[in-house]
Amino acid sequence: MDVDAYAYTNRPAWDRLDQLTRQRRLSGAEADELMTLYRRTSQQLSRLQSHSPDPELIGGLSALLTRARGRVLGTRVEAWRAVGRFFTHTFPAALYRVWPWWLGVAAVFLAVTAGLGTWVSGSGSARRILGLANDNHDLTGPGGEFETYYSEHPHEAFAAQVWTHNAWVSAVALFTGLLILPAVYALFMNALNLGISAGLMADAGRLDAFFGFILPHGMLELTAVFVAGGTGLKLGWTLIDPGRFSRAQALARQGRASATVALGLVGVLAVSGTIEGFITPSGWPAPVRIGIGVVAELAFLTYVFGVGRRAVQESAVTSGRTAG
Repeated sequence: MDVDAYAYTNRPAWDRLDQLTRQRRLSGAEADELMTLYRRTSQQLSRLQSHSPDPELIGGLSALLTRARGRVLGTRVEAWRAVGRFFTHTFPAALYRVWPWWLGVAAVFLAVTAGLGTWVSGSGSARRILGLANDNHDLTGPGGEFETYYSEHPHEAFAAQVWTHNAWVSAVALFTGLLILPAVYALFMNALNLGISAGLMADAGRLDAFFGFILPHGMLELTAVFVAGGTGLKLGWTLIDPGRFSRAQALARQGRASATVALGLVGVLAVSGTIEGFITPSGWPAPVRIGIGVVAELAFLTYVFGVGRRAVQESAVTSGRTAG
């Protein structure tokens, strides 16, 4: 090995690694570059130790790698801190800032669902208009399709399936909100499906079974859909009324908030999917299953109106100090 030529060829990369190691703040791309250069330089040092008798070169690279190792470990710690801050500040604050929108969506959705359920249950004309069969025993009867839907697949596969489906529904409601009408349509179709199921089960005298299977996971799952719909509609309304910002600035700000909500809802839907996959079809008494759903829903609402409200207040204080 020609050590001088090898050192001359790789010196720019070593200098770059040294520069990144000493740099106070790193962007995401620079942090990735630091880790890549660190691994590559470690391999090069091992090669030199096997072929080069130059202690000065080996010692210099060893010192560089020691400094870089400390920075790499520090970068990883900072990354975990960023993840922690997302769930303790960024995500709950975004949820809290848009709560009037998603609570409004929840109120309208539940009112429409209840109205449709009542209509389907008490009116034969509703079934004709909606194209529903007169005999729905296969769906509503004990052990029928409504109940077996939750237990016909392995728990793990079913939990993953409903997580993916609910994430898609929420994404549609959120990101079509910019156009408003597609989001409203998506929410209405979900209300229609839920209302039809409720009406048919009520007509069969099995409303208790309906709530016993829907509520354990449905409270948190529907709340996530409401949040997605409300956030999406807020994004669409920003296009109509940007407020004191320019339309581009307002959309950029609300778009970042919407992306934060979308990312955080993945975790919320994972929890509701787990409940739907394992708790809903568990065979435990309905009060126990519903109680677990209530705990999950209360935990989420406490997260939003407790942690989220505090995070917004802290941001306001920090902004005030910065402005001052």
